[in-house]
Amino acid sequence: MPQNPEPPSLPPGPTLQPWPKLGSRRLGDFRIFTLREERKTSPRTGREHDFFVIDSRNWVNVIALTPDRQVVMVEQFRHGSETVELEIPGGIIDPEDASPAAAGERELREETGYEGEAARLIGQVWPNPAIQSNTCFTVLVENCRCLHALEFDHDEDLVTHLVPVAELPGLVAAGRIRHALVVVALYHFELWQRGLKR
Repeated sequence: MPQNPEPPSLPPGPTLQPWPKLGSRRLGDFRIFTLREERKTSPRTGREHDFFVIDSRNWVNVIALTPDRQVVMVEQFRHGSETVELEIPGGIIDPEDASPAAAGERELREETGYEGEAARLIGQVWPNPAIQSNTCFTVLVENCRCLHALEFDHDEDLVTHLVPVAELPGLVAAGRIRHALVVVALYHFELWQRGLKR
């Protein structure tokens, strides 16, 4: 892959200042996330405002490529949308995981039985910086093969599919892939293929 080019610079303009925090209190613990309320001051007006923030552990999504350039994908029922979604493997990064790449390898193995080589980070995003504090990482794993038995969590029910890389844009365009963070991960993968990511 070619070296990363220098990113384009933004035109000069006014700079925004962080909002000073006056206080914070925890409102609830809901197992996979906690909720807190923060009181902050607007640097522009000096007025105080309340904000609500969802804290969760960081997440990882995995682009798993087979030697014949297929992507390992999973279908699963999602309770928020109450739909079956076509996605890539992923999940919460556990405290025992040494890195996002290690978490990605673990999630890939547990959800699909696949294992590969050269796991590496190719992107990261804030899932929703307006109300969430965590990061979602995209990990690429190459030369993946099915070598292990499945290890679903007690609340998981997945079906594995192999999808040719060339079919991914059409699946997104047709609305077959609708999970926002999966679409973002596929875009990171596209940038990697174009040499814009290492």
